[in-house]
Formats: sequence, C-alpha cells, structure tokens
Amino acid sequence: MTSLSLVVRPERTEDAPAIARLESRAFGPGRFARTAYRLREGNPYRRDLGVTASVGSFLVGSVRMSPVRAGEAGFLMLGPLAVDPSFEGRGIGSALTHAAIDAAREAGEGLVILVGDAPYYTRFGFTPVPPGQLAMPGPVDPARLLWVELREGFAATLSGVILPAGR
Repeated sequence: MTSLSLVVRPERTEDAPAIARLESRAFGPGRFARTAYRLREGNPYRRDLGVTASVGSFLVGSVRMSPVRAGEAGFLMLGPLAVDPSFEGRGIGSALTHAAIDAAREAGEGLVILVGDAPYYTRFGFTPVPPGQLAMPGPVDPARLLWVELREGFAATLSGVILPAGR
C-alpha cells in the first residue's frame, strides 16, 4: 500500500459542495431515509467541529457534528463520517473521528453519540447506550446507538428521545 499525503484540517465554508459530492459517492440516495439523517435534516451542524481530509486538492473524507438534545441537556451527534470509496481502508475515517472527538472535547462538550458499528467505534471510546436511557426518533437498531462521554458524569444526566437541539 502506498502512503498518502493526507491533510486533516478543520472544515471551511468553501468545502460544502465537495462534502455534498463526497457524501453522495459514499452513501448514495438511501442515506436520506435513515433516522440519523432525518435527525440532522434542518438541524445546522457545528462547522467549528467539522473536519475534512484531503489528498492533494481532492477531498477524500469528512465528518460533521450536529447539536442534539434529550430533554434540556444538549450534546453532539457525530456524522455523517464519509470517506471516498476509492480511499477506504487507509485510516482516513479513524483520523477524522479522532480529530472530531478531540475538537468536541476542546470545545467543552460533554458527550457525543452516533449510530454505527460498535466493533469499529469502540477504538475511539464509544460504548452502547444503556437500554432505555436514550432513544432515536425513528427506527434504529439499539445496539448501534453508541456514545462517548467527554466529561465525567455527563451521560448519567441524559434520558429520553434524542431531538435536534433547536426543536
């Protein structure tokens, strides 16, 4: 495998069109029906926590964070994490996930959730949300609802349905 000249950096406003094309290549049109996507729809993401990865001038990866809440408690939802299919398996998703979690921690956030594969995300500290503590507003396999606590004790304060922060 050849090494990449990968540049991981904060998202910029001008990255938006390339990120939209990347997400289309990575996930296809089926992404619009997923509960996680529906939760992010119309919910502005935190550009200050978005991270991109590029090889040369080609954007090959992106991850975003959206503000969500359960009751009055606000926290973040990681995703979408997108890597160009031709660059999968090269550590780009890991680099983006680490950078996004670090950015959230540095911003003083208390917790990050996501819907994803536990075997992949446990390396970043994610664990399954205890049954019955939080629920998505649509169908999601409960074993795929994961969280990582960034401030000790924050998770114990959460319960209820996860909603966009502004609603």
